[in-house]
Amino acid sequence: MATRKPSPDTPDTPDEQPNPAVVSTRQYSGGEGWEVGQQAPDDAFRALDSAGTGEPTGPVVHSHPGGYARQIVAKGGLITAGVKKELDAGEQSDEGEQG
Repeated sequence: MATRKPSPDTPDTPDEQPNPAVVSTRQYSGGEGWEVGQQAPDDAFRALDSAGTGEPTGPVVHSHPGGYARQIVAKGGLITAGVKKELDAGEQSDEGEQG
């Protein structure tokens, strides 16, 4: 059997490792918390209005509030910009009801 010659495009060291300074975001765990890029430490729900319009109302709670509700994020889910926006809106709603 004849030996195969490497093509000019083949690197000299085929076992070359990728640059360690380049880390894919999928490989990095941002830890648990409620900031963008982190994993949710708990479920987050927000009740929907009883008028049937589907608008979220009330604060963010960590167990299903009963009736109609929207799950914002599940425990261990990635906190995205959209999730963070909904969580912040729930906090503002909660502050408005208390004051």
